[in-house]
Amino acid sequence: MELAKSFEPADIERRWYPEWESRGYFDAGLDTSNPAAFCILLPPPNVTGTLHMGHGFNQTIMDALTRYHRMRGDNTLWQPGTDHAGIATQIVVERQLDAQGVSRHDLGRERFLEKVWEWKEYSGGTITRQMRRLGTSPDWKRERFTMDEGLSKTVTETFVRLYNEGLIYRGKRLVNW
Repeated sequence: MELAKSFEPADIERRWYPEWESRGYFDAGLDTSNPAAFCILLPPPNVTGTLHMGHGFNQTIMDALTRYHRMRGDNTLWQPGTDHAGIATQIVVERQLDAQGVSRHDLGRERFLEKVWEWKEYSGGTITRQMRRLGTSPDWKRERFTMDEGLSKTVTETFVRLYNEGLIYRGKRLVNW
């Protein structure tokens, strides 16, 4: 048998990644008796396009940390998900419509929102396929989207609590994100 001149990972990746997922290798433990816990939640990529090199770098670091803690026996969760990126996503969809000679006003609010959700499904699916192709190991059973039912309510409740505790405030200040 002759070895290939260069490594071709596609066939290997297509075979093994689904196998790892189906066996639950990336599932977070629910062992409440184990006090050692490690969790990564953020930052979810925006559904405005595809992953770029910065995402690849960030995902690699998160994956290495997650796998390290799993190997230590820690109760470990890498929470996957995507972010709606409100205005940026709206602009992407509006540009797509503009290329077809249509504006969001032509469609009306409800039909435009349908287009935005269609884009979210397409782009979000592309992002998670890219993450799988990178070989990342989040717990895919726990995948979330920032506009999922319950998440917006939790964000609002958290901001109100932080405000009431004096930890955040509204003011005219320069903010570096």
